[in-house]
Order: sequence, then C-alpha cells, then structure tokens
Amino acid sequence: MRRAQVDRDAFNQAARLPYELRTSDFEVAMQDVYDFLFDVNTLLLGKGLHRFDDMLRPAAMSGIISDMMTASLAKFSRALVENKHFNGHPDLVKRGAYRNDSVKAGTEGIEIKSTRKPGGAVDTHGARQQWMCVFVYKVDNETEPAMHREPMQFTEVYLAEVVEADFRRNPRGDLGTRTATLHREGVLKLRSNWVYKL
Repeated sequence: MRRAQVDRDAFNQAARLPYELRTSDFEVAMQDVYDFLFDVNTLLLGKGLHRFDDMLRPAAMSGIISDMMTASLAKFSRALVENKHFNGHPDLVKRGAYRNDSVKAGTEGIEIKSTRKPGGAVDTHGARQQWMCVFVYKVDNETEPAMHREPMQFTEVYLAEVVEADFRRNPRGDLGTRTATLHREGVLKLRSNWVYKL
C-alpha cells in the first residue's frame, strides 16, 4: 500500500490567504490526513479488514475529512484555532476574537468543507458572508484486488470570501434540511482563488 504525498508544486503561491495562513500550513495539514489514513489502513489491511476509505459512506468520509482538516490547520496555523462551540460556525476562528474561542455563529474565521465533486461546489447549512475553504478529494473504490487501491488524494483546494448573494437556496421536502450552495458566479469566485490543484 502506498502512502499519499502532497505535491508542493501544485500550490498557488499567488493565492490570497487570510488570517496569516501560509501554503505550508495547508501542506502539513493535508499530509497529516494522508499519514493518518496510511497508518489506519495499514492496520486494517493487516487484520484482513476493509480500508477505512471503503468502509465509510461518502457523506461520512467528507465529514471526517472536514473535521481532520479543521484540526490539522488549527494545529499549524499562527492565528486560527478550532471553534470550541459544538457545531459552531465557522469551524476555525480567529484566536481571541470570541470568548474562550467559542461562538455559535461568528464572522471571524474560516468554514471548512470537503467534497468528492470536482470544482468545489458543496452544500452548506446557510447562505452567509464567510471565508470558505473547500477540499476536493478522490477515493479509489474500484481497483481490484482492493489491496492495490490508490490512497485518498486531495486534488483541489479553494479558499475565498463569499457573501450571502453568492448562494442559491436549495428546495427541500418536508423532511429535508434546508441547504444553500454557491451559484454559478459564486463558484467561479471560489475557484478564482485556488490554493492547490493537481
């Protein structure tokens, strides 16, 4: 089994990065996730079990990757910490901007999302002005035998400041949760400030 590696040449050195972020913060945070998955999958395969990537449903995988990227970026960032409010917004907050670095709905920080959809369009729980970072990744669920599958790999990272008008609201049935997604111009705004592209 191969350990994934971040491609340093795939970073956009001209990307606009808020809150004192550096491309090196993204590099080590992404490698943290790669190393975790390599260690876990080595253990699972050694026991004759499925890879972590194959066990999880896509939505669960995206949630875990978002949480891991939030924690890793907070670890390496100079000015951002994890939002200590359970399910608070945004995921990363500016250190010291909120009491105990905890806020239910704040504006100082970055919301982290991940998706398998190329281009970075992703559902959110509401249209709002925010810095939004989207990690696009791919998972090999097809190569056979499964022990030869490629590791999960980040293919794109986008980071942009968006506003409420950049979203479209998605209709939902009686049992669905209302979501919002960047509309065409909003997605173009997000993609214009790409951080990483393979």
